[in-house]
Amino acid sequence: MIHERIDLYGYFRLPRGEKAKGYLDAYAQGQNPELPEKTRPAMIVAPGGGYQFLSEREKDPVAARFFAEGYAAFTLEYSIDTAYPVPLVEACMAVAYVRENAEKYGVDKEHVCAVGFSAGGHLVGMLATLFGDDAVKRALGERNVRPDAVILSYAVITADPRICHSGSIETISGGNADLKKKLSLEKCVKKDSAPAFIWHTFEDDGVPVQNSVLMADAYASAGVPFELHVFEKGPHGLSVATVETAAGENDDRLINENAGMWVPLSLNWLKKRGFKVVAAKK
Repeated sequence: MIHERIDLYGYFRLPRGEKAKGYLDAYAQGQNPELPEKTRPAMIVAPGGGYQFLSEREKDPVAARFFAEGYAAFTLEYSIDTAYPVPLVEACMAVAYVRENAEKYGVDKEHVCAVGFSAGGHLVGMLATLFGDDAVKRALGERNVRPDAVILSYAVITADPRICHSGSIETISGGNADLKKKLSLEKCVKKDSAPAFIWHTFEDDGVPVQNSVLMADAYASAGVPFELHVFEKGPHGLSVATVETAAGENDDRLINENAGMWVPLSLNWLKKRGFKVVAAKK
């Protein structure tokens, strides 16, 4: 097994800002000499936290679930309390790094997905739609930073003050009115945006479910493949909705077998898009 931490700024030889994080933790099987060589899809995990902190509940437990399903998993420690474009550039660095080191991790470079939760979902939504942004090109040139698919988990999407998560939008925009408009993601979906698996709960009182509905509508209007699941029960911040991400075995709010179906549902959706473990090409 390969388990290591990558300094993305160091790898890409980019200057690190005063508050910048930009680290990627890798969890990959590597090649087992007892078994035939395999090539695996990759999953990059972006935890939430309102762009103010990074939720541990939405980080390693998520990576572990996808690792157990044969994925090479990577968790992104992106910069917090920092406005656009820094977190977006860091997410793009993560995609580029995984592709450029695909052989090392046994990854199929054409099947790189990213999953984000809440504000991390906004970051992954930017990755899916703004991968061609000028700020990204200035930092990384013409590298392929577009993910092949994304999973948006109760994601912050819109800057509409009636239904937005104001803290996330204020932080990523730096309070700039023009940036709020630019980063309202339902307005950013284009024909070349990455396909998306979108899920939310009706009861979410942190990020209203309308965020996901708006994003799904934008995907439909642009003709980009997507799948939308809205579960009735469950608060904000479910993560994988098991005892691993709950306060205890009797935490009925965060242990939710129904909403936790987002994991196998997303795996099935990804499998139909070619995300699966295959014998390595000789």
